[in-house]
Parts: sequence; C-alpha cells; structure tokens
Amino acid sequence: MNTIDSLQWRYAVKKFDENKTLSTNQINTLKETFNLTATSYGLQPVKMLVIQNKKLQQKLVEHSWNQAQITQASHLLVLCIPKVFKEDAANDYFDLIKKVRNTPDEVLNPFRDFLTADVSKRTQEELFQWNKNQAYIALGNLMTVCAVEKIDSCPMEGFIPEKYDEILGLSEQNLTSVLVLPVGFRAEDDYMKDLKKVRKNIADVVIEIN
Repeated sequence: MNTIDSLQWRYAVKKFDENKTLSTNQINTLKETFNLTATSYGLQPVKMLVIQNKKLQQKLVEHSWNQAQITQASHLLVLCIPKVFKEDAANDYFDLIKKVRNTPDEVLNPFRDFLTADVSKRTQEELFQWNKNQAYIALGNLMTVCAVEKIDSCPMEGFIPEKYDEILGLSEQNLTSVLVLPVGFRAEDDYMKDLKKVRKNIADVVIEIN
C-alpha cells in the first residue's frame, strides 16, 4: 500500500485481537519512530513507556474510562513529559551535539546561551504546555508509522494521569503521563473495522494561497 492507502486503512480501533502480539521488530520500529520524531529545538522532552504486562494493563483500565483496548492491546504506549523542566535539559542537548558531531564550543555556545535563557525565563506552566505539544507530535508520528507498518492503534486522552503516574511510578522519575496509545491488531468482530472513513472534502479543510 502507498501512504494514502495506509492512512485510509487505519482507524481508532475499538476492539483488539487479544491473541495477537506485535513482533520484536515491530516494537523496535515504533521505538525508533518515537526517537526520530521531530521536537522543538531537538530537545526531546518526551519519554515513552512500552508496556506488555496484562496485569498492569488491567490495573490501568479503570483509570482509562474503562476502555477495554488498554488491556486487549498487544502493547500499551504511554507518552510522558517532565513535571518540572529545567534548563539542564538544554545543556544536556548541546553536550550531545558536541559528542555526536564534534561541534566546537565557539559554534555551540551562542545557541546554548540563547536556549538556556529562553527556558529559564518561561514559567513551569508554559514549559509544561510546550512539552505536551511535543508529545502530540510524537503521537501523530507513531500513528502514521503504525498505519504504514499495518499495526493497529487507538490514540487516547481519556485517562486519569495522576492514577497512571501513581501505578507506573512516574512521579519518582519527575514524569507525568499525557497521552496513551494501545497498539496491536484489530479484532475481526470490531464493529468499526469495515465502516467507511468519515472526512470532510479536501476543499473544506485545505486553503490554498497562490
């Protein structure tokens, strides 16, 4: 399938086949996809939990508006961001650039100074929203690659982050959950499986300026 065919194929799965499991290669593809996702300034403030533990997944169902996909799915991906974001993250990023590209300090320092100053002047509320936006970019990228790789998914905002953080021990890592993506394979009796996709006409959503 080409990309458009793959996007036509995907939908938010309502029922996963509990007897099917993603391969190690498929999970590795999703990990690489996540790591290669574009983020603002390249800071990568988002982390991803990859959960394949039915008992743990079952614990999370009641804190996910009782959406059964949480436990039906082969794996559960949870996107997290820092509860407190510090300017150290910017310094760590430039240290990584120096290590990977061997870029000299005289080239890096002006941008380093700019970015650390930019981070330090923002409130934690502003930084939280900024980082949350990056999680949505990662979610979109994961969903697209899932479609191309014929992996089913169902993006979710409907869950209680505080409960997820408690059960998954995220607070101790200065993290909080912001998005959830169950992944696996659609069940043959998922009522949504063969329904036509409902979308507006392209002319109604795309504005062309020539």
